[in-house]
Amino acid sequence: MTKRLRLRRVLAIAVLIVVVLTGIVVNPDSYNYETAPAAPTQPEIAPTSRSVVVPSRALDALETLAIKGRASKTDYARRQFGDGWTRVGVCDMRNIILNRDLDNAVVNDQCKVISGVLTDPYTAQRIQFVRGDTTSDDVQIDHVVALSDAWQKGAQQLDLATRIALANDPLELLAVDGDANQAKSAGDAATWLPPNKSFRCQYIARQIAVKAKYHLWVTDAEKQAMSRVLSTCPDQLLPINK
Repeated sequence: MTKRLRLRRVLAIAVLIVVVLTGIVVNPDSYNYETAPAAPTQPEIAPTSRSVVVPSRALDALETLAIKGRASKTDYARRQFGDGWTRVGVCDMRNIILNRDLDNAVVNDQCKVISGVLTDPYTAQRIQFVRGDTTSDDVQIDHVVALSDAWQKGAQQLDLATRIALANDPLELLAVDGDANQAKSAGDAATWLPPNKSFRCQYIARQIAVKAKYHLWVTDAEKQAMSRVLSTCPDQLLPINK
């Protein structure tokens, strides 16, 4: 028996052993790498090991939130949620939200919103926005769940990457009247509600959606305030994630 023939028999036996042990025959030449399943990626946030199905109705979703007291504000600083706005390409989140929320938005080639008209959800006023040193603050980007409030109700238990995601999540951001945003400050639903009563149901639903998504809790007083608002609109749905 020639050396080549012996080698071919050894290879054939080896292949047979693999087939018997695994029950699988893989032909590398026929494997489609483009449709192969990708390696699993980490979820956007995973502060708990169990998945939670959030109901679509705001009142039902409110019942899924834990009720606890405020944690200490120790170590809170804006940088706990990242250094300013994150960027998507050349655009930062402030300008992305302005472009989303303003009517007739004019955007320059650096992805900055130059002008537009905001129908402010908090006051129902129409605000002519024009970018400038003395005018830009007329319209501000509000964190619907104030970051300080988030910090005291679970966010300090999240990792930095998740806190940055929270602070830059379109679900958490609204373009609003600057004065109203300053009046709200770090208030929750128990201490501040939009003067525009017709927007309160949507506002509370958005806060609930953010808190459910990032596993934040509410205080008892906050839940009662939310329930009072939603009692006037029991079928209010949570907003789409945008």
